[in-house]
Amino acid sequence: MQIALLFNPGRVVATPGALQAMEDNHILSLDLLSRHLTGDFGELPEEDAAANQQALKDGSRLLSSYPLASGARIWLITEADRSCTTFLLPEEY
Repeated sequence: MQIALLFNPGRVVATPGALQAMEDNHILSLDLLSRHLTGDFGELPEEDAAANQQALKDGSRLLSSYPLASGARIWLITEADRSCTTFLLPEEY
């Protein structure tokens, strides 16, 4: 089965806090990245979800937010120029 990617992530990086949270929760970064790139942006307020839909059309910044079992949350942010996608914790923004 082929998965259609909606945009290019550019360089993929992660903060130490995000890496630790994913390790602590037994989450593979590739699983979250795959969701992000295919349009499953996780749990977002309505206005952020709408902004992502617009970003797919106009090339602006994309945000995903994935809750973890521990209560932590991982954000993925893809820059508007699609040069970089970053895994981070909200408090690291």
